[in-house]
Amino acid sequence: MSFTGRELRSNVAEDGTLRLTLEEVTLDPPADDEIIVRVEAAPINPSDLGLLVGPADLSSIRSEGSTDRPSLAFDVPKERLRAVAARVGQSLPVGNEGAGTVVAAGASAKALEGRKVGAFGGGMYADYRKLKASEVLALPDGATAADGAAMFVNPLTALGFVETARSEGHKAIVHTAAASNLGQMLQKICLADGIPLVNIVRSEEQAAILRNIGATYVLDSRAPDFQKQLLAAISETEATVGFDAIGGGRLASDILTAMEQAANARSGGYNRYGSDVFKQMYLYGALDQSPTTLNRLAFGFQWGVSAWLLMPFLRKAGVEVANRLRQRVVDELTTTFASGYTRTISLAEALDPDILRAYERKATGEKYLIDPSRG
Repeated sequence: MSFTGRELRSNVAEDGTLRLTLEEVTLDPPADDEIIVRVEAAPINPSDLGLLVGPADLSSIRSEGSTDRPSLAFDVPKERLRAVAARVGQSLPVGNEGAGTVVAAGASAKALEGRKVGAFGGGMYADYRKLKASEVLALPDGATAADGAAMFVNPLTALGFVETARSEGHKAIVHTAAASNLGQMLQKICLADGIPLVNIVRSEEQAAILRNIGATYVLDSRAPDFQKQLLAAISETEATVGFDAIGGGRLASDILTAMEQAANARSGGYNRYGSDVFKQMYLYGALDQSPTTLNRLAFGFQWGVSAWLLMPFLRKAGVEVANRLRQRVVDELTTTFASGYTRTISLAEALDPDILRAYERKATGEKYLIDPSRG
């Protein structure tokens, strides 16, 4: 039995126009090791927005298509086209993860038929999605599709930060944009695992979110004495690794500088090459798309700045580690890794200009969920 439904696609044309459309797709019956999932919930994550509208000038948004089959068009500035040259002319499905009910399964995957599963296979902004059975996890009894919709990207990223810190010998962590859904998960993990965490936010309202779940170190980067607070928190925790969601600007540099100052204070001596303590910053987001500025003379010569992405981490960590982390997500799905949503929208509403502007803001405390069954 085949299944026909809509799939949200993003396409950058050679003339620099980015279009979002709902395409009709027919899925053939699943192969022996495949399943077909009726998608019932898929979150809109910052990583999804990078593919959905990433290079576009949002002020150029305009509606095309019809009420039944809406589409949106945007202009991509010429200076950004080079960065997305590899995707020009390709109609790309969107949606990293989601959850739903298995409506058909191949012979070796029959045990999943009728079960609710979470999936991390891409193309989840769709009515139906064909996947390998190995790409999904069965949800615990009683869990809803909304419970399992975001069980991969944020939970595994937060767990991956802790795994990375431990494997590299760091005893405490610094995290920016820390009141996000991911940041709250990271704080819960660190509390459970006894790892000091220094949270950096941009308002007292965001700070309150973290304090309400037990955070000890919460710093407002807009406070007049932020640098002093940062040094004090890093000195107390001895944090030597940071995960930065901001990306642009000088915050990563300021964190490395505070780490160096704290290390020098502990050593009590002077070395013209700086402290012997290695300090690492990982950039995993781009909330600020301006260049990253590093004042490298302020933090000696024992440091590193690099990118952190979930899939390369999982490949490097290996199957055993990846399975252990996934099992922890399943075990704590409705506690540590619970996600709250500001609004649930339909596939068609995802292409409403006003709604798109709202979810594209990536505002702290605002997370949108797509439920294709709503239309």
